[in-house]
Amino acid sequence: MTALDLLLPSTCAGCGRRGTACCARCLAGFGPPQPVRVPGVGPPVWALAAYHGVARELVLAFKERGARELAAWFGALVAAALVSVGPAPWTLVPAPSRRSAARERGGDHMLRIAREVEIATVAPVLRLRPGVADSVGLSAGARRQNLAGRVEVCGRPPPGTTVVLDDVITTGATAAACVRALRGAGVRARGVVVLTSARPHQAGM
Repeated sequence: MTALDLLLPSTCAGCGRRGTACCARCLAGFGPPQPVRVPGVGPPVWALAAYHGVARELVLAFKERGARELAAWFGALVAAALVSVGPAPWTLVPAPSRRSAARERGGDHMLRIAREVEIATVAPVLRLRPGVADSVGLSAGARRQNLAGRVEVCGRPPPGTTVVLDDVITTGATAAACVRALRGAGVRARGVVVLTSARPHQAGM
């Protein structure tokens, strides 16, 4: 523990409890990966929690409020989930962020999590072309149109079980666009792992 830790002790981003960036009770809001039915994506989609309550607060704290220390916690959760997707070796392909959003967050937040997954190779080979708008508030159709033809592949993942990684799945437009871009480059995505799902009907969740 450093002097700074004594002056500014960590608090849980989920409930505010002092002593850790994520307490055990809030971490328990995430469970084993559960399949989520998302038409149009293709490969299976697995979610670690529903997008509400503590899970939502932790994702927002990491994504929008600068709680970067949560990357290690999320990375551990993703590592445990990979065995449900397919056999090792695993290759994580983070869903890309808009450049302006990444700048505001101090970097690509999904890439930061992927790099904490010690058992997987990270292949940041997807990027967004200019012209992609913020998807907040857009309908499902508008989200698909927003991303149509605007996710491009800028490299090739190494051989293995390729998994797309994202924080939240709502309509599935982002996941579908990522899978489609990879397929167009001759890469088969075996699954999509998301931290949370905002879809209304989830199997087992």
